[in-house]
Amino acid sequence: MGLCFWFFLVFILWQMMNVPTQAAITVGGGVGINIGNGSGGDGGGVWFGGGININNNPTPSRPSVSKLNNAYTALQAWKSAITDDPFGVLKTWNGSDVCSYKGVFCSVDSSNEPFVVAIDLNHGNLQGTLVKELSFLTDITIFHLNSNRFSGTVPDTFNDLSSLQELDLSGNYFSGSFPMVTLYIPNLVYLDLRFNNFSGTIPEDLFYKRLDAIFLNNNQFEGELPSNLGNSPASVINLANNKFIGNIPASFGFMRSKLKEILFLNNQLTGCIPQSVGLFSEMQVFDVSHNSLMGHLPDTMSCMSDIEVLNLAHNELSGVLPDIVCSLRSLMNLTVAYNFFSGFGQECSKSFYRDVGFDFSLNCIPGRDMQRPQPQCNDIPGSGLSCLRIPSPQPLVCGALFENLNPNVTPSSSPSP
Repeated sequence: MGLCFWFFLVFILWQMMNVPTQAAITVGGGVGINIGNGSGGDGGGVWFGGGININNNPTPSRPSVSKLNNAYTALQAWKSAITDDPFGVLKTWNGSDVCSYKGVFCSVDSSNEPFVVAIDLNHGNLQGTLVKELSFLTDITIFHLNSNRFSGTVPDTFNDLSSLQELDLSGNYFSGSFPMVTLYIPNLVYLDLRFNNFSGTIPEDLFYKRLDAIFLNNNQFEGELPSNLGNSPASVINLANNKFIGNIPASFGFMRSKLKEILFLNNQLTGCIPQSVGLFSEMQVFDVSHNSLMGHLPDTMSCMSDIEVLNLAHNELSGVLPDIVCSLRSLMNLTVAYNFFSGFGQECSKSFYRDVGFDFSLNCIPGRDMQRPQPQCNDIPGSGLSCLRIPSPQPLVCGALFENLNPNVTPSSSPSP
């Protein structure tokens, strides 16, 4: 019996010496996972923190003084400016281990030193203001505050956030003029200010900045659209539900933008749809509904070969809806309701059989149901409006459209025979 006992004890000791290192687990309220070492100091490695830390390489016991201490100062200053926390989001925001704070995520640099890489407090229902000390988070790449109750303005010190790429302040109560400081955040590519109370005009410099997404919808912005709107390298621009007036800039599209979605809906825009809109050959969503646009549609719209959603409803457009629009190959939804179109061709009739959503109600099309009363069709708005239309080759050659429309481009000479 004694010999068996000693064999058993040796076996237990051997097992204990060979058990693999277990993951350190800290329980909080968020979610974050880091397996292995992070890569670099640019936030590109795996993150940890956010309230739950499942980490094979726990936060070093002697963290970087210059980074995490600065983060602690910034976050505690911000915590003091938050006046209501109904969900208890900030209950974990105690002590110097900021990587354990709910909604705060960390990574490690090449020296295995941790730093704050992201803040995500979406849907926290927090009430308060932003503080200038947040500029201490110079390594942060993502700052998301969607669906809270923050108010005030964006601190001018945010231009020190040199690593920030995504800024989402949507669904809050921020106010004042357009936050110009966002234009000086050097690496910003995603700007989301929608569903706030910003007002005034928007600056031209916004469309020179190398942003991929611009969301300004559902604010109180007003004035005319900057003439360089088409210069933006963004793939998505949403200007809906504001108070913009005037024309869509005639130069819109001349820069051969890679724009895929643009929404102008529910503003106070007037004039014609510019001919240059056809230059957006990669456009997938074009929505100008609920404005006061007039005139005929430009034939260049036939060059919008990737368009899927085309919403022209609730304007004062007129003329015959051209077949070249209805025959766009990628079209999934065409809405022209509440205008003054007087007819459409055979290709438009075929839309019903192509599984294309086609709403042409409340126009002036003879022999069709659900049209305007005849007295409304006797006096078509904008009937005397002359939309600028630069002649193009017949039939329209989309590949040559850019040289035709852009007055700054000199046509290339013909090759030698």
